[in-house]
Amino acid sequence: MSMQQGNIKIPGSDGEAFRDSVGTMDDTGKRKWVFPRKPKGKFTNYRDYTSYVLLALFFGIPFLKINNNPFLLINLIDRKFFILGQSFYLQDFFILALGAVISVIFVMLFTVVFGRIFCGWLCPQTVFMEMVFRKIEYWIEGDRNKQMKLDRQSWDSEKIKKRLLKWSVFFIISLIISHFMFMYIVGYENIFKIIKEGPVEHPLHFTAMLSFSLVFYFVFTWLREQVCTLICPYGRLQGVLIDKQTINVYYDTKRGEGRAKWRNGEDRKSSGKGDCIDCGQCVVVCPTGIDIRNGQQLECVNCTACIDACDEVMVKVGLPTGLVRYATEAEIETGKKLGITSRMIITTVFLALLIGFLGFLLNDRGSMEAKFIKPAGSTFFVRDGKIINNFTYTFLNKTNEKKVINIKVTHPNHAEIISSGPSKIILKGDQILKGSISIAFPENEIKSSKQNLTIVVLDEKNQVLDTFETTFEGPFKLIL
Repeated sequence: MSMQQGNIKIPGSDGEAFRDSVGTMDDTGKRKWVFPRKPKGKFTNYRDYTSYVLLALFFGIPFLKINNNPFLLINLIDRKFFILGQSFYLQDFFILALGAVISVIFVMLFTVVFGRIFCGWLCPQTVFMEMVFRKIEYWIEGDRNKQMKLDRQSWDSEKIKKRLLKWSVFFIISLIISHFMFMYIVGYENIFKIIKEGPVEHPLHFTAMLSFSLVFYFVFTWLREQVCTLICPYGRLQGVLIDKQTINVYYDTKRGEGRAKWRNGEDRKSSGKGDCIDCGQCVVVCPTGIDIRNGQQLECVNCTACIDACDEVMVKVGLPTGLVRYATEAEIETGKKLGITSRMIITTVFLALLIGFLGFLLNDRGSMEAKFIKPAGSTFFVRDGKIINNFTYTFLNKTNEKKVINIKVTHPNHAEIISSGPSKIILKGDQILKGSISIAFPENEIKSSKQNLTIVVLDEKNQVLDTFETTFEGPFKLIL
C-alpha cells in the first residue's frame, strides 16, 4: 500500500515511482541537458537586485582602498593580506584561522535555520550562472523552447552562428572574471601592468590567467548545474544539517495532492482534487532539473524560480498562491503558518555575536608588534661591573602612518639599554625593521642565572605600542 496523508497520496512512498521526476541524467547514466524556462516574478526580481549588488561589489572592490590600502587582497605568493583595508601578516595567522573556523560555524548554524538560501541567492556559481551566462544565453538563443529546438536541429548556419556567438561571449566574460579574480591576489595595478607589458614579459601570469579563464569557461558553458548537484560539498553538507524546523522551498503536499489537470468551472475540492493542476511549470523553470513536488532534494538550491512559476499559474486559475513557498517541513505537516520562532532569534543573535567577536579580533590587533630575541648561541658578558645581554629586535608597523618609537625596560628597575643605535627609531607605514640592542644589569644586583625582563615600545607621546617579555641571563650563583 502507498502511504496516505489524510486522503492524499504521497508520491515516492513505499517504493512508488516519483511522478514528473526530471533529473540531469537518464536511466542509462547519460546526462540530460537542462533547458530552464526564463523565470519571472517577485522573488526573481529580488534575486536580480541582489545579484546586481553582488556583481557591483565583485567588480568594484578591487579598486576600493582604505587609508591607501586595498579593501581586500589575498596575496599568498608575497604573503600580503589586506582585509577591510587592514594589513595582516603571518603573525596574525591565528586571527585568520579563527575567522575561518567562525565562518564554518556561521554557515552551519545559518543552514540549520535558514536552509540553502545562500546557494540560490548569494553563491558566486549561481550568481554568475543564472544572472550573467544564462541571461546571455536567453538573449542569443531565446527561451526554453527555442533553445531545445536549436539543440535538436542539425548544424546549419543558424545553429553555428548562434553557438559560436554564445561561446565567444562566454569566453570573453570568463576572461574578465579571471582577471578580476587575480586583482584580489596581486592588485589591480599589477594586473593592468601585466596586460600592458604583454605575455612575453609575464608568461607565467598569462598562463595562469588563461588557465583559470578556461576553467571558468568550462564550468559555465558545460558543467553548469553539475557543480551544484554533484561537486559542491555544501550541498552534501545540507543533508545532515536541515531538519523539520529548517526553512526551505517546499511544495505543500496537503494542499496540492492529488494533482490533476485544470478544467474550467470544475469544483476541484468536491471531486477530491488538490490545488496542483499538474502544469509542470515549477519543473521547467528549475535550473537544476528537479521536481519540487517530489519533496526536499539535495539538488534544490532554493532559487525560488518554482515559487514564482507556481504563483503565476495560481493567479491565472484563481487559486491562492503559496502552493510552493518558503516553509518548514513541520509547517507543511501541521498546517501552522511559519512565524518567527525562538530558534530563529537565538541563532540569529548567536551569529551576530560571532561576527562581532571576529570584528573585535580584527580591530584589536594593535598597531605595532615587537619582538626581542637573543641571537642563537649568544650568552652574557661582563663589563664595568655590569652584566650585558644582546638582543635582536623585529618591529612591525601595522599601520600606514610613520611611527617614531622608543625602547624602554620597565622590569627589573635597574636594567637599562646601553646601545640601540639612534635614540629614536623611525618606522615607516607597513614596514618591518630589524636591529639589535644591548641591555645591562648591575652585577651585584642579579639574583639568579635567569631573570624576567619586560621591554616596552613607546611612541612619541609615550603611549605604549607593544610589550614583550623575555629573560635576562647572568652567571649561575649557588645560594646556600
